Amino acid sequence: MRGVNVVRSFHSRPFLLGPGRCLATPHRSVQRKGLVREEFPVFRFQFGVRASKLRRRLATSAPSLLLLIPAYNEERRIAPVLEAYAEYFIRHYPGKFQLVVILNGCRDDTIGVVRAAEKRFLCISHLDFPAPIGKGGALIEGLKLAPLADLIGYVDADGATPPEAFLDLVKGCVAREADCVIASRWVEGSRINVAQTTDRRTASRLFHAFVEGFFWMGIRDTQCGAKVMVRAAVERVQPQLRLADLAFDVNLLYSMRRAGFTVKEVPTVWTDQSGSKVAFNFRTSLNMLLSLVRLRLLYSPFYVWLRPLRPLEAWVYRKLNAPPPLSKEQAEAVAPAELKRPEG
Repeated sequence: MRGVNVVRSFHSRPFLLGPGRCLATPHRSVQRKGLVREEFPVFRFQFGVRASKLRRRLATSAPSLLLLIPAYNEERRIAPVLEAYAEYFIRHYPGKFQLVVILNGCRDDTIGVVRAAEKRFLCISHLDFPAPIGKGGALIEGLKLAPLADLIGYVDADGATPPEAFLDLVKGCVAREADCVIASRWVEGSRINVAQTTDRRTASRLFHAFVEGFFWMGIRDTQCGAKVMVRAAVERVQPQLRLADLAFDVNLLYSMRRAGFTVKEVPTVWTDQSGSKVAFNFRTSLNMLLSLVRLRLLYSPFYVWLRPLRPLEAWVYRKLNAPPPLSKEQAEAVAPAELKRPEG
């Protein structure tokens, strides 16, 4: 994993350091000599954590946390989000914290903004997929990094969910309230600072009605873009995630339920943001409906009989300008992409 802030032991396993202080990196003099010390190496900490306190903090640290942020042409919005999350979790979360931005076919300078943030915060790194793979596809790839942390979560790049609200989800997982804790805008106690437009709220509730009709999960808000899961749950369901479009969250939650993991909705703080990349028109609505139908068929005994129709399915998705569903072989590929950080 070249370019990632990890220290390799003699067994070549990643060792992430610095509870509550992002990742620690070897001192430059150690890197030039090509040495890796198994015990008491010299570390350069971004926030001045003394090595003498390291073992004591490690013994009492919270579970390690990996936060994924999918990004598609977010040059104008993502910088304050990265800064807010990095600074907040450095100060308020005692465990090891990593933030990985997953760039998905960006045509603007999102990568430049992310690299600038990486130079300020050692806990930020990124994955870059030049071809558009959809928000769901980006998260499917990001969830392959689950072995790096005890808890894995994701939020949208627009900052609709503030860091303190996301931390509430993390606390729910730490307290073992559920295997997957999700933010909900539709449960009592939620605070909506800026609401969605009437059209978007109507489309959201109509989509929810279809989700309940197909899957009977009893979840009021599957689409809020803030969720936290335990590593065991992510590793179990990641190969079953096949939808790369906006129905990805339904795929994730239904797979969790079928695998026997618990899901809990908690009230959140949420602010609708301008500049959404999703236009709720006929094409988007049809795409999401077809994805729900396909997901329902995936878990049907009749799905094997529909294989001759898969070329037609792929053609329909291309016509809708939507990321096609992943094949079983693609979904089960376990090799994660390489994390990237600036050199030096």
